[in-house]
Amino acid sequence: MHDIRAIRADPATFDTGLARRGLAAPSAAILDADAGLRAVQTALQAALARRNSLSKDIGQARSRGDGATAEALTAEVTALKTQVPALEAEERDRQAIVETLLAELPNIPADDVPHGTDETGNVEVARFGSIPAFDFTPLEHDVLAARLGYDPDAAAKIAGARFAVLGGALARLHRALGQYMLDTQVAAGWREMAVPLLVRADAAFGTGQLPKFGEDLFQTTDGRYLIPTAEVSLTNLVRESVIEDDTLPLRLTALTPCFRSEAGSAGRDTRGLIRQHQFEKVELVSLCTPEQAEAEHEHMLASAEAILTALGLPFRRMLLCTGDMGFTAKRTFDLEVWLPGQNAFREISSISWCGDFQGRRMNARLKTRGEKGTRGFVHTLNGSGLAVGRTLVAVLEKCQQADGSVIIPAVLHPYMGGITQLTPA
Repeated sequence: MHDIRAIRADPATFDTGLARRGLAAPSAAILDADAGLRAVQTALQAALARRNSLSKDIGQARSRGDGATAEALTAEVTALKTQVPALEAEERDRQAIVETLLAELPNIPADDVPHGTDETGNVEVARFGSIPAFDFTPLEHDVLAARLGYDPDAAAKIAGARFAVLGGALARLHRALGQYMLDTQVAAGWREMAVPLLVRADAAFGTGQLPKFGEDLFQTTDGRYLIPTAEVSLTNLVRESVIEDDTLPLRLTALTPCFRSEAGSAGRDTRGLIRQHQFEKVELVSLCTPEQAEAEHEHMLASAEAILTALGLPFRRMLLCTGDMGFTAKRTFDLEVWLPGQNAFREISSISWCGDFQGRRMNARLKTRGEKGTRGFVHTLNGSGLAVGRTLVAVLEKCQQADGSVIIPAVLHPYMGGITQLTPA
């Protein structure tokens, strides 16, 4: 959420920042709506002041025995009784217009974010691990998984497209991955949380899913939303609060199911486990001061990358351009894992610094201990550490053998009850 006072003070800088997102001078419409709101507020304040003044004047006229004046002033008060509610209603309507205009604008990119219109403008920062050579043609994960316990037909009968049923050792490997990721992050100092999977609209607003991306969410009959990521629940733990800055950074993690309607992804990844309506993910959220944000972004990246390295999965770090970055982000790095079956890198984690954009929407303020007042809003970061289903895809493809079996990475053996290899039925 943007600060209307900052826009009033320097609309040119605001427009320049959002021009990098492809938006042409949004300040004009906002300031026009804001001017209309302030005009109504001025008229309302004048009407209220006049009403208060008239009450005193009426009393004085009556005390003097001036009935005619008292009667005339009373008639004016009667007129104001209609005028004031009308102005109050107009103020609410105009306030809603300004807030909607502000709420639908994305965050302003950081200065070091490259300009671009789509993913072709992203910049590769680093590569990790070696791309394996196979002496056979590696299969894509959905073909492998179908021989190991993946049953998309059963899922379709139960729930429709973009759902999965996993069975046997494949289901155990999926569970092992989630538990291993969570245990690793907790051992590294992230605080494990168990959070709601259903949230109110104001929570989804706070992290930027509403109002602009409502079609990507599943809504319940009572008006709540299934979380698209645990980021929503974890980040909103500090909503409408004042946080002592010496208690930060606060690093939180959770392993939860996630639910996405994938409204804008028709025709993309319709086969297999990459793009599902329901999936599991270990989420990382950091709440910090502005001074801590750069270091926290690197720390979060390192936390996610450690999982990929331990699993022996080759990957690369990508700095997203302005045209491919998410709505709430100031800067985003994607981690893309190598999938031999597709002969391509695919996203497995997005790790974003949002600045105070979400903190402002949640009204989560910072306070320095011992000082009066607050000093701005909390900075937030979020990222996957990692998406379980996509990690399963990467393990299947990278660790596959010529006979269709899959060697399980050693770090997962303690979670697999003695199973070290998946074998086709």
